Amino acid sequence: MSPSGVILYGPPGAGKDTIAAELSRLRPEFTLFQRLKAGPGRTTGYRLTTAQHIEELTQVGEVLYRNSRYDAQYAIDRGEVSALVDAGRIPVLHMGQVAGAHAVATFPINWVRVLLWCPEETTRQRCQVRGDKDLDARLKVWHETRQDLLDHAAEPWSLVLRTDQVSATQAAQAIDDARLAGAPAERRDVRRLVE
Repeated sequence: MSPSGVILYGPPGAGKDTIAAELSRLRPEFTLFQRLKAGPGRTTGYRLTTAQHIEELTQVGEVLYRNSRYDAQYAIDRGEVSALVDAGRIPVLHMGQVAGAHAVATFPINWVRVLLWCPEETTRQRCQVRGDKDLDARLKVWHETRQDLLDHAAEPWSLVLRTDQVSATQAAQAIDDARLAGAPAERRDVRRLVE
């Protein structure tokens, strides 16, 4: 089977971390991709670096996508994706921007592009339960994600999951099934989903 990867796109609280962990339990080959991060905030799940290092990688064409959010800079570097694939791993990437999901999908492996969605109230409840101290910022990002989807309604997805309606275990199994079946990315009814 050709090398593959998973892109998990969705708003805060949609379950990207939980589903990534379930994927790893399902198959040890699934490996959370740790983005480069320069700036304050959470450190778990990132490779900490400097803004200068991200800029240097960008200048030599090693960055597939970079963005700023929560007063920090993030980057997905080509070298780390390659290293995971070369090691027989299935990289699992968390994305918060459609442009990022699109950019990463240009890396030449078979990507399962998964749109995870949940209502704003679900995001609020999940963020409160996990003790996020920046709830207002996360709810603002929920609205930005919704608008991002509406602005890119034609963007294709292999799979769309409402994480308030399926368990993380069910979501992980559906993602792996889509990967094994080589599910193509197709245009979905995003407007209906988010309204």
